[in-house]
Amino acid sequence: MELSPLAKRKPGSTNLVERFEAFIGGFECGNAYTELNDPVDQRLRFEEQLRLRAAGDDEVELVDDDFLFALEHGMPPCGGFGLGIDRLVMLLTGHSTIRDVILFPQHKTLKD
Repeated sequence: MELSPLAKRKPGSTNLVERFEAFIGGFECGNAYTELNDPVDQRLRFEEQLRLRAAGDDEVELVDDDFLFALEHGMPPCGGFGLGIDRLVMLLTGHSTIRDVILFPQHKTLKD
């Protein structure tokens, strides 16, 4: 749950969420999860993120009051799948590094 603070909790579990990652040839090419649409649960998770931030973890999500306001007014069940096109192109072209297929790499590898 700490890795996916916006994913819906798996029924009957206190620390698992409805989430999966798709792999092709040993490489992650995308991930998906069911969106959390419970405003009470989401607020509690944001508060936990604030506690982690206060303890020094600066990579956690901040409280999004606008998002919580929207959840309180109703959000239907939803989810989605994010496909990494660059990763898929890497696999289809046989490259071993994503830097070889992205248009604007920050650190392009040097070639002979």
